[in-house]
Amino acid sequence: MGWIGSERPRMVAVQAEGCAPIVRAWEAHQNSAAFFQNAATIASGLRVPGPLGDLLILSMLRQTKGTALTVTDEEMLQAGRELASLEGIFAAPEGAATVIATRKLAASGWIQPEETVVLFNTGTGYKYTEAWHRALQSAPKE
Repeated sequence: MGWIGSERPRMVAVQAEGCAPIVRAWEAHQNSAAFFQNAATIASGLRVPGPLGDLLILSMLRQTKGTALTVTDEEMLQAGRELASLEGIFAAPEGAATVIATRKLAASGWIQPEETVVLFNTGTGYKYTEAWHRALQSAPKE
């Protein structure tokens, strides 16, 4: 389609702190990811302890000069509450994870203020009604 030309964007892998085989492999400069024992996160879409595409993901991160990082369940829930409150988006925790990752990367200088960033939210919070209910019960009152 020619929308972005020949230069490709940097890609980022965001994983839950409780299940981060790609992030571990990335940080260890490995070409494949080891199985992540005792994987645990509220974001079932991020609970993939043995990703089948690990070779491709890590290769893509290297090719695009990307990076990989983790976010906590608590951070995902907080970002999800913010998305709902400020934007009217009832995101899945996986989508909320991208908000936190973007903030962390901007704070570190990896993302510059003039750059354009695309965040993907591929799920709905309706798949996580029990998790959201618990999160809202424990949320600080404003």
